[in-house]
Amino acid sequence: MTSIAPPKARGTDRAKEIFARSPALGPTAALIVALVFFSIATSTFLNLDNFSTIVGQTVVVSTLALGQTLVILTAGIDLANGAIMVFATVMMAKLSMQMASSAAILVGILVAGGVAAISGLLVTRLRLPPFIVTLGMLAVVTAVSALYSGGTTTDVSADSTLTLLGKQITIGSLNISYGTVLAAILFLVMWLALGKTGWGRHVYAVGNDAEASRLNGINVKGVLLSVYIVAGIVYGLAAWMALGRSPSADPNAFQTGNLDSITAVVIGGTSLFGGRGGMVGTIIGALIVSVLRNGLTAMQIDSNYQNLATGVLVILAVAFDQLTRRRSS
Repeated sequence: MTSIAPPKARGTDRAKEIFARSPALGPTAALIVALVFFSIATSTFLNLDNFSTIVGQTVVVSTLALGQTLVILTAGIDLANGAIMVFATVMMAKLSMQMASSAAILVGILVAGGVAAISGLLVTRLRLPPFIVTLGMLAVVTAVSALYSGGTTTDVSADSTLTLLGKQITIGSLNISYGTVLAAILFLVMWLALGKTGWGRHVYAVGNDAEASRLNGINVKGVLLSVYIVAGIVYGLAAWMALGRSPSADPNAFQTGNLDSITAVVIGGTSLFGGRGGMVGTIIGALIVSVLRNGLTAMQIDSNYQNLATGVLVILAVAFDQLTRRRSS
């Protein structure tokens, strides 16, 4: 005897299926709701100057989150990305006293890629858990930054190439920094790499099931190592953007960079268990956090309540991911 599901149940199942296939759909809806709410609730939120501020505040964290997304898609995590970025800013600032600024930037980016590559080698060759490897790397890089800088902040010239990404171009009433333009280009390149290349398909496959990927002929270790190297280079570019926003390299800055990037990735719908999500969701996730903080600040809500709201969002995002995974399986 064949049972017929009621129309309401079929509709619910269809909605769950749509959300399972499009991880960025939920975060997009949440961002639209937040924009509408704060536009109604405050008189200062809905204007181009404020949107320019929100985008500017999002640039560094969202760039860090792009690299973090790659690592999380492989079922890993990078707890050291903020520390690597800070180390790169210190290197760029210190080296610029001895060589051309452009050369210092290049060295800083390459060093960031090299440090992340060490994490990748430890994960792939010694088969150590990414959580442990990057937690240790966080402590190592933080200590090296403090030793190299002497624990002091290094100022850079506001007119040098180091701060170029902080300069703005004006389009109508909208002010956009060169850093924002570079972040948009990075997003586009990484979105295309993940969605349109064999390498991107291998990243998702390894995140879904590394052993099955190996049996299907995918060079799992090579894919993982390449992910860490690309992510490290992205962290180096984020360091250059950070110097554009603040012309000084402080070894104690961006201490929550790793957590902020993970928050953006998770809220954006990328699964902490790998193989599901992408760059679009990450950018939306980063914007949700910035819009939430900007809107709540405009409403004069205490920062502790802002952190509370962000934490609740992360828990809801992970719970939603678990539910959709169970549904898919």
